[in-house]
Amino acid sequence: MKEIGVGVIGTMFMGKAHSIAYSASASVFGTGLRPRLEIVCDLDPQRASRRAADLGFNRHTDKWQEVVADPEVELISVCTPNDTHADIAIAALKAGKHVWCEKPMSASLADSQAMAKAALDSSGKTIIGYNYTKNPAVTHARQLIESGAIGRIAAFFCRYDVDNEADSERPWSWRMSREKSGTGAIGDVLSHVVSIAHFVTGSTINRVIGDISIVHPERSLPDAPGKREKVDNDDMVAALVKFENGVHGHIGASRVSWGLKCGLRWEVHGTEGTICFNQERLNELRLFTRQDNPATNGFRTILTGPMHEPYSAFLPNAGHGLGYMDVKVCELHELLHAIEKDTPVWPNFSDGLVIEKVLDAVDRSSLSGNWESV
Repeated sequence: MKEIGVGVIGTMFMGKAHSIAYSASASVFGTGLRPRLEIVCDLDPQRASRRAADLGFNRHTDKWQEVVADPEVELISVCTPNDTHADIAIAALKAGKHVWCEKPMSASLADSQAMAKAALDSSGKTIIGYNYTKNPAVTHARQLIESGAIGRIAAFFCRYDVDNEADSERPWSWRMSREKSGTGAIGDVLSHVVSIAHFVTGSTINRVIGDISIVHPERSLPDAPGKREKVDNDDMVAALVKFENGVHGHIGASRVSWGLKCGLRWEVHGTEGTICFNQERLNELRLFTRQDNPATNGFRTILTGPMHEPYSAFLPNAGHGLGYMDVKVCELHELLHAIEKDTPVWPNFSDGLVIEKVLDAVDRSSLSGNWESV
């Protein structure tokens, strides 16, 4: 099995998730490229050292430029705050590396456009971390839709609500700054909604009218007791949307909704049936198809199993269930296969830019109060 040297920049939630996926991928899928954990980077040298030991990296650094320049590194994970994505990803692509970048793509549309251009000018493969589209249940939903199981798509509805920032006493962070994060719930949460919308419908959103709200306009500064900082990006967002293929729908997201931990719920309504999904029950898909006898007709639950690939790479029997980290492994496997076989990957930076344009249109619409084109 051929090895590929990897470097991970950023060591918090997503950095750890990427590192676990790198460690597990070859064991799960058995063939193709085997990631070799070369170097991990964190701005805090002590944390970088701890993460290298905990996660099994050969080396560590507190300078991302050293990861990009490392000749042993062929694939780089970008798991840093949004406003740093562009600089790191573009430098990595110019150095001939492959890039796995967490969502959202960047803190601004201009930066995302620059990243997409750099990817087109590079031989490196790219992917954005929209992992919810890699769940076997979700890929099966797309196959059902493509097969005509629910007829022609009539509508798409999706919300993603979490309570990460619901507590008004939670201190201010970079995620609450337009300068550091760009948008708030739009980029951090609604971006996943748009990725699902494009993936399962096979079309793209091209018209939006949006609305945002800031529920907690000020928060305390973590390192300055008694001082407070303004929150200048969105806590909640909702939008009506139109797709290129004529489908209509509505989407929304919140980072301040108590009790919702990973509240990603979506529905695709067709002329002959409906598909529903809830991320908090990520191994289940609910399907309704019109039948002749209404007395016995109803939603049925499809429990994912070996017939829903790539579930069988993890488990031989249905009902045992995959988890969040397993889906990150599926995401990585698609990238590694693309690197090894020179096949397409979705969403690459060009696809990610389309998603970013939708998010930008929602933000612009929320400020103008008008329908905006993507």
